[in-house]
Amino acid sequence: MSSGNKHPYPFMIVLGTLCCLGVLSLFNNALSFGSHTTRPLDILADLKKEDAAPPEESITASAKKTATVAPLPVDYATYPGIIEYGDQNSGMRSFMHALKALRAGQRKKVRIAYFGDSMIEGDLITQDLRDSLQAFFGGDGVGFVPATSVVSGFRTSIRHSFSPNWMDYHFKNVPPKGTELGISGHVFLPAAQSWIRYEPAKKHPFEEVSLLYGSGGGEVMINNKSLRLDGKNNLNEKSFISDSSVNSLTLKFNTTTLFYGACFESQKGVFLDNYSFRGISGIELGKLSKNMWTQMQSVRPYDLIVLHYGANVLFLPENTKFDWYERPMVKVVDSLRRLFPQTSFLIVGTADKAYKKKGKYVTAPGVKALMKIQHNFAESRGMAYWNLYSAMGGEGAMTRWVEGDTTYANKDYTHFNFRGASKVGGLLYKAIMDEYKQEQL
Repeated sequence: MSSGNKHPYPFMIVLGTLCCLGVLSLFNNALSFGSHTTRPLDILADLKKEDAAPPEESITASAKKTATVAPLPVDYATYPGIIEYGDQNSGMRSFMHALKALRAGQRKKVRIAYFGDSMIEGDLITQDLRDSLQAFFGGDGVGFVPATSVVSGFRTSIRHSFSPNWMDYHFKNVPPKGTELGISGHVFLPAAQSWIRYEPAKKHPFEEVSLLYGSGGGEVMINNKSLRLDGKNNLNEKSFISDSSVNSLTLKFNTTTLFYGACFESQKGVFLDNYSFRGISGIELGKLSKNMWTQMQSVRPYDLIVLHYGANVLFLPENTKFDWYERPMVKVVDSLRRLFPQTSFLIVGTADKAYKKKGKYVTAPGVKALMKIQHNFAESRGMAYWNLYSAMGGEGAMTRWVEGDTTYANKDYTHFNFRGASKVGGLLYKAIMDEYKQEQL
């Protein structure tokens, strides 16, 4: 009796199926149902190395290599880099002088506060800008990190975990009377045995650590060593040098003192604090007290404040009337200018945003209208302005970033992915360094 399978049909069926799937993979086969889009089928994905996203642990490293990713068009006809409308202090010049002094060894630290919405949460954009500035001017450390965060598992520039029993008061709930929000838009109340763990994402350990907390007293255990918190102000700082042999910090709280977060720096260099808050337009900064702003500047002075908003203003893509945004945002800007007359300010204009019209994704009409408003209050208030829309490539840029051979943005046609955020960080770094080089002439 002969052995073996004499029927070729199973083999032919499998081979035919693979051929069909292979052909299908060559086309855009994603399906949309309402607001949901299926992931496209692509059995050839592993062969397309140029499209593969970097593994999570290498995102920060790959972000430094911004110049190696596929080039994107820049709308040079309308993109002059950073436009300087300020005087010696309010625009970028004061910041440039600070960088020059740092480079010459005449000062130890230069700090940037970068405010934004979900476009920068998880340290997107800012981690690449920070890494590049530190590579040139020196410095190490991610700056401010809050007590808790909804994107702690998403952020790759630091490993951050915490107990679930923290109370988070913020812009979108109602803090008790006398509970003052920090400039991050949050303040945190510990419960019994609340804890936070910070671990550096890079190989070298933390160096200089600063804790930011409210008035009163209490004890915090740091890696089982006691540290006394005391202070009379609504915002206080306690700094210490971390043990170089320890590769993580665990903070356990035996106090009900309000806590804002921790800052991680080396003793010299450039440091950038990411103040992201999902779902806001920027006008919420007007809820913060003058007292909190001035106390933050006294314990943690900033040489440059960046305001990067827009995604949540464009929730109706065809709307071009933004009075509800312009008036209160101008008040925020005016207030900050009065509070920090020696600090440089940079307005980052809105990114492109696309929406579907007649079956195609096109730039939303509201983008240019909003961009004009942001440019106008930068000009009228003597601030610097960076046109992100034009830096991306102008009209239709977001569609190209989503649908191009190399994807730089998500299918919502609003937010950048890791690769796109790295690109934007690189573009902004180049714009800043162009200003720095001009200052050197």
